[in-house]
Amino acid sequence: MRPQYEYGDEVRVVRNVRNDGTFPGESTGTLLVRRGSTGFVKDVGTFLQDQIIYSVHFLDADRIVGCREEELIPVDAPWVPSRFEFRDKVATRIPLGIQGQVLVETGEIGEVIKVVRDHPDGVAYHVHFPDRNTLLVPETALTESEPAIKDTDTEDSSEP
Repeated sequence: MRPQYEYGDEVRVVRNVRNDGTFPGESTGTLLVRRGSTGFVKDVGTFLQDQIIYSVHFLDADRIVGCREEELIPVDAPWVPSRFEFRDKVATRIPLGIQGQVLVETGEIGEVIKVVRDHPDGVAYHVHFPDRNTLLVPETALTESEPAIKDTDTEDSSEP
């Protein structure tokens, strides 16, 4: 078992890295490094004697995070950035359908299940819409979903 990367190599992380409970000072599940971020290998070690783990310093986030070898690619390897990531909530910009039948109306909210970077027509996503099938949707047909509006009582300050 030989490491693919050495101390000082610049690498790119290919998936979001979240705290699995081993990163101090952050809650489990907190996003530590976003997919596509680049950093430099600081150390190489093993976990359970069968996994190579790299300590990577991500300068933009100023974090040193442990990454498995399969989570990294060389910084100069082809990379296609995406606007959305796994579990992001998205809204449709246009009606979506199959064979002329509209399945999802404009503005409906769905959740990204998978990012398809190598789609022939550009980045696309598997998006799950509640009570419906998961659809393959091109990035151009999606936008950020609006944050949920809190239902709070507000007082009109102009009244006595």
